[in-house]
Amino acid sequence: MDGIMNKIRNLDAYPKINEDFYSRTLSGGVITVVSSVVMFLLFFSELRLYLHAATETKLVVDTSRGETLRINFDVTFPALACSIVSVDAMDISGEQHLDVKHDIIKKRLDAHGNVIEARPDGIGAPKIEKPLQRHGGRLEHNETYCGSCYGAEAADDDCCNSCEDVREAYRKKGWALSNPDLIDQCKREGFLQKIKDEEGEGCNIYGFLEVNKVAGNFHFAPGKSFQQSNVHVHDLLAFQKESFNLSHRINRLAFGDYFPGVVNPLDSVHWTQEQPSGMYQYFLKVVPTVYTDVSGHTIQSNQFSVTEHFKGAEVGRLQSLPGVFFFYDLSPIKVTFTEQHVSFLHFLTNVCAIVGGVFTVSGILDSFIYHGQKAIKKKMEIGKFS
Repeated sequence: MDGIMNKIRNLDAYPKINEDFYSRTLSGGVITVVSSVVMFLLFFSELRLYLHAATETKLVVDTSRGETLRINFDVTFPALACSIVSVDAMDISGEQHLDVKHDIIKKRLDAHGNVIEARPDGIGAPKIEKPLQRHGGRLEHNETYCGSCYGAEAADDDCCNSCEDVREAYRKKGWALSNPDLIDQCKREGFLQKIKDEEGEGCNIYGFLEVNKVAGNFHFAPGKSFQQSNVHVHDLLAFQKESFNLSHRINRLAFGDYFPGVVNPLDSVHWTQEQPSGMYQYFLKVVPTVYTDVSGHTIQSNQFSVTEHFKGAEVGRLQSLPGVFFFYDLSPIKVTFTEQHVSFLHFLTNVCAIVGGVFTVSGILDSFIYHGQKAIKKKMEIGKFS
């Protein structure tokens, strides 16, 4: 048994030195304090990295198909009334969403940017007590109201009971509503008076659009949109204005859900129009993004980059449709972010490397200083140091 213990004792890689042979120096004490502080700082730095998740980034080809793209927006027009502005979306597949109203909220703003209380429909007192029927006569007390669509009926029994119904029927036909005062419904509801009452007001529009995951555009523009000879146009004659102030502030614009670290370059961007009218264009490159947190929860979202361009128009000659346009295209590359913790063995290995590395370097430095001082002292004793 003693022989085995002696063999194990001979394997000791850390032979002990009798304390009588220790020589403690001031330089050694300073190096010990400094190295201890360095080891302490490096240890806590490594501990912080171990406790917090690290994010790994990868680029892969986007092979997803048949998905939709959610566009979240919040845009303020300080000089464009809510009754004028409309939202349209279309893509290269030919799908169109004209004058979108669902999932979109409009807030009227005064000149100071304060929200105005919602005003009930039918602004202004009716100027005609008995509405005009489709057959040409006035509504009697025992009749059901069925207003005329003024030639825009899709079927013989179609009725347009409001100014909005007539405008929608005209839009489907691809016609412009040049003079709303000639339309009985618009005259009764005070359509032009409503526009005049909102003169000088602004509008905050927010909500979301659900579109196909292909290249396309969405835009905010005055007037109701319609197709005419396969061309997208807006009915601006009804507003009887020569120019529109498209100054705007983008409070938020995002393609998809929020995820940690996302940066949307158009958030809080403000643009002031200096020319009478024109088209302001944003060209966006959308990059599909997948974010996976440490718990395994996955967020499907997008990032984007942007460039801007303004196309002006002369007063009275609207060569291009006035509005704020967002043209987006999809990148074929998908970015994946994956959160993951450093393993405990990796942490332990790094801690050992810190302790061993600092201890070894400080030992080499202490030995160099000690033997240097000893050599200088010896030369001074024999008078050879100069």
